[in-house]
Amino acid sequence: MSRVPVEKVHMRERIRHVMDTAVETSRLVGAVVMVAVDGEVVVAEAAGQADREGGIPMQADALFRLASLTKPVVTAVALAMVEEGLLDLHAPVTRYMPHFRPALPDGGACEITLHQLLTHTSGLTYGFAFPRDDNPYTRAGVSDGIAEPGLLLADNLARLASTRLIFAPGQGWAYSLGLDVMGGVIEKASGLSLPAAVRRHVGAPLGWRDSGFMLTPLQSPAACYADARPVPIRMGAEYAMPRLLPGGGVGEIRFAPDRIRNPGSYPSGGAGMVGTAAEFLAFLEAVRIGGEGMLSPASAMLFGRNAIGDIDMGPLARGRRFGYGAAVIADPSLARTPLSPGSFTWGGVYGHQWAVDRARGMSIVMLSNTALAGMAGAYPDAVVAAACGA
Repeated sequence: MSRVPVEKVHMRERIRHVMDTAVETSRLVGAVVMVAVDGEVVVAEAAGQADREGGIPMQADALFRLASLTKPVVTAVALAMVEEGLLDLHAPVTRYMPHFRPALPDGGACEITLHQLLTHTSGLTYGFAFPRDDNPYTRAGVSDGIAEPGLLLADNLARLASTRLIFAPGQGWAYSLGLDVMGGVIEKASGLSLPAAVRRHVGAPLGWRDSGFMLTPLQSPAACYADARPVPIRMGAEYAMPRLLPGGGVGEIRFAPDRIRNPGSYPSGGAGMVGTAAEFLAFLEAVRIGGEGMLSPASAMLFGRNAIGDIDMGPLARGRRFGYGAAVIADPSLARTPLSPGSFTWGGVYGHQWAVDRARGMSIVMLSNTALAGMAGAYPDAVVAAACGA
């Protein structure tokens, strides 16, 4: 891979300007950005407020609900267990969970592989992908992993297994609850809870102290806000965000920010963690440079490699394919990004985005407390451009 030079001298100032502008214009309430280049943290900035109503300023070590930043972490756990011989990515889910058998769209039987869970090619999806007035996941009581506090994993998986797939496994791509199912597989194959498996394979090797699936009595994550004008609004105990669907109609993303405080809430492998920018950056850097005691170099390099072939991810993902743990930049021009080919990136619905550009030796973590502005659109695009010097 050819090396792309990185201009670090003014990177902090460029990113700081983007962050301050986002806060001053009320696009975001608060944000943290960290960037590492060749293993050196060159940006560690906080802007705005962690709790606007409480007058608490954002700090670089703030704790956030990570949402889908959980997915690459759980993917790494699965790959580590493959190395140990505990999992086979080409095996069906039913080898580990015999009762997980969602039907095909026509009601027929099928098998889903672990590879398909990790790459979102299983035929599962998320509840927010359906119109809110005709939602089979809602009818079945399926949780997307960020609401429904107190729901057990076994119950959610049973509800999900009662629904029909939206396509035959391997025949399409749809962002999905596949990593929640993988969490159940990990628990069955390892004999550990998912939080304990994450601690063993990721948290302990990286020296994590704050990241996990539950809060300690002394931890208080940043408050949660939702896009609104003239200023973002604070989410209550429950919050429903309308979502325009690509094919027409309106879906709904349901949040329950205090789900993380309920010890009965299942550890969602797709959305259940809390963590800090520094600890997530340490995870990305370990993946970027080859595993660092967490994974073998061969497994770490699966991040950033197309794992779905020519399967189309849809019009919102032009120039991208999906690998393990993230979308892969296949064509930067089509993807409209300055990131190098082979870079990998994803976001989190509470207001986060991250990227790893191996050609630049760079990892970027953008955490915010504002959904969805911190995850997609003008703000994260501007941070990436500032980091890349574009």
